[in-house]
Amino acid sequence: MSRARRFRLQVFRIAVFVVMGLFFLVPIGSMFEFSTRGNSATAPRNLDAWLNIVKTPELSEAIIASLELAVITTLAMLVLVLPTMVWVRLRFSGLSRVIEFICLIPLTVPAIALVVGMVPIYRWININVNDSILTLAFAYLILVLPYSYRALDAGLSAIDLKTLSEAARSLGAGWATVMLRVVMPNMSTAILNASLLSVALVLGEYTFANLLAYENLQVAIAYVGLVDAGTSIAVAVASLMFAFVLLLILSYLGRRQAPFAPAAAADYDLAQTVGLSGGVIGRAGR
Repeated sequence: MSRARRFRLQVFRIAVFVVMGLFFLVPIGSMFEFSTRGNSATAPRNLDAWLNIVKTPELSEAIIASLELAVITTLAMLVLVLPTMVWVRLRFSGLSRVIEFICLIPLTVPAIALVVGMVPIYRWININVNDSILTLAFAYLILVLPYSYRALDAGLSAIDLKTLSEAARSLGAGWATVMLRVVMPNMSTAILNASLLSVALVLGEYTFANLLAYENLQVAIAYVGLVDAGTSIAVAVASLMFAFVLLLILSYLGRRQAPFAPAAAADYDLAQTVGLSGGVIGRAGR
């Protein structure tokens, strides 16, 4: 590549980076500016709206509830979807399309229709089991299925799952060991991607919580916005920054996954990974 062409490409990359950065940062900066305004045109700027986030009990409770829902939903998704996908790929490969179809169904059904269908179920749960907002995790698990499935499917497609599992099993590993010490380390980036998508969806969900009469983060922001727009904007900016930090963490962890060449991967021994004597496994599936 000539020096002139390389220079033009570099300029193009910088221009795209600047434009996209402005596209995201200008609205966020405007929101922050609005949240620091005083009560009148001549009042000095302050951080009262940000302090109200921790001073308002309802808002703090909604934030904590949403974070708890995000953790529960993400863990439930990983426990349910990942072992199912691994088992289907190893034992019932003909059912892969069926599992994919089932996981993608929530994309085709409007959220309002899902809520209407779940109202009788949640009425029974509230009366006979518990009326905690954490029961929304069941509904959120359905919502995150399409996105988590795609992320995990990409990770499974990038490794030689059958070879890795058969090698571990031949060394005496149980299925739990195969999952925890062979499969999951080799697709850690895909798991992080699926987890990030789940957390982002749960923190941004409004329809289910509002129509099922629960108060999560987005519902609380809507209610607070009716009486204090500055505080609602401050919470929105904080949630965006939280998602942005999660994305940075994901990118950092993904870069730490050093690539393994096939020749180097062949030198790794699976024995110690599955708990037997021997060497150490690398991320041989990569």
